[in-house]
Amino acid sequence: MKKDQIFEFFRRLAEANPAPETELAFGNTYQLLVAVTISAQATDVGVNKATRRLFAQVTTPAQMVALGEEALKDHIKSIGLFNTKAKNVIALSEMLVREHGGEVPADRDALTALPGVGRKTANVVLNTAFGMETFAVDTHIFRVGNRTGLAKGKTPEAVEAQLDKKVPAPFRLGAHHWLILHGRYVCKARTPECWRCAVVDLCGFKGKVLEKGAKPATTPKTRATSRKGVARAKGQAGKPAARPEGEPS
Repeated sequence: MKKDQIFEFFRRLAEANPAPETELAFGNTYQLLVAVTISAQATDVGVNKATRRLFAQVTTPAQMVALGEEALKDHIKSIGLFNTKAKNVIALSEMLVREHGGEVPADRDALTALPGVGRKTANVVLNTAFGMETFAVDTHIFRVGNRTGLAKGKTPEAVEAQLDKKVPAPFRLGAHHWLILHGRYVCKARTPECWRCAVVDLCGFKGKVLEKGAKPATTPKTRATSRKGVARAKGQAGKPAARPEGEPS
């Protein structure tokens, strides 16, 4: 995708949604950190349901530590991997109290040093809470970046680097929100809804679905390429490739 096309791509997304926001519910920066930390492999809707009662009780790291791991598990047991997530949230809360005076640091290295906090989570917090121009690459952004040709890469880090290089200044702050929402509601994993896409003419995807109810075009060549890619990703040990941190596709 060329420079002028990238500008137009984001201009259209911005025109449709001038003030994009995360769909996670939170009341302060600490609650945002907790919500994003437990959102891996879960939907925002599911996380919001799980944290509704929790965030009515807990607004600070100290309060979370006082709540305790077992009580936290009870609050978030409706989402996947809740045992590990509860353990991490308690541990990161203890670390925030012990090393940061109970405040969430506005620094990526300090954030990723917290238990359960990866680069994607740190980037979301830095962007949403502190207004930094970061690009949090989850499964949606990874898909949209590669599918459209906007930012191609074999890893989330590679896609992030491409976005950092290519996204023009007027759109850098809201870019990751626009891309997540676009991937979640329009450029869907199984069947992209290209017939109602605002940037369909700028997109480089060859299997565009231009009519509602149709399926993505798949040729024998692309099927073979896909099989080879999966085989390479699994590796000799037969292990699946790691997925980007974030919601399921």
